[in-house]
Amino acid sequence: MNTTNLDAILFEATCPVSFERAWAAQRQLQRRLLDHLEGPDAVLLLEHEPCYTMGRGASEAFLRFDSSSPPLPLHRIDRGGEVTHHAPGQLVLYPVLNLQRHGADLHLYLRQLEQVVIDVLAGFDLQAERIDGLTGVWLEGRKLAAIGVGARRWISQHGLALNVDCDLAGFAAVVPCGLGDRPVGRLVDWRPQLNTQQLRQPLLAAFATRFGLDLRAPGCHEGLQGW
Repeated sequence: MNTTNLDAILFEATCPVSFERAWAAQRQLQRRLLDHLEGPDAVLLLEHEPCYTMGRGASEAFLRFDSSSPPLPLHRIDRGGEVTHHAPGQLVLYPVLNLQRHGADLHLYLRQLEQVVIDVLAGFDLQAERIDGLTGVWLEGRKLAAIGVGARRWISQHGLALNVDCDLAGFAAVVPCGLGDRPVGRLVDWRPQLNTQQLRQPLLAAFATRFGLDLRAPGCHEGLQGW
């Protein structure tokens, strides 16, 4: 970990974003860092329009529908992990980091993302946990956060999705993360007063602290095309 905070650009969307748009933004930010390794890290914070995503090696056996006619947009992408569901009410954090500055260890990176969620929930007096051999964060046996990442020459993509007050019905059409015996949950079932707007700042603060970042708005020439 760095002892001095690093500069990082925050791109935050206030309305639900299509997966295609967010993925294009990640690729643009990743390319920027690949071309200029000394440049600032970046992070996107958003909620998605309803969709499903599958990791690069995900099995269609975990779909409870025909992949040729999905009930919602279905995307196979370049992250690890199986299928998951995104919808409004779920906070999604996509860090685009030069991992050479953050330990150069993908296993460590996954554990750090888990710890970000654990730290956030601790702030609401909730004791979340990891499960040995699995990736994600659980609370009382229910999976509240899914995590899947990808990297190209140590520049990261994808990240974490925390269920806050989303409708969980969309998860019924898949076996989330390939774990048929581990149900998903959402934070509002433990803290009914919370919503995604209230979780945005705690999530960003926990992330910035964990990775030693100073988050700032983009400058005049640091914006994203179509964002």
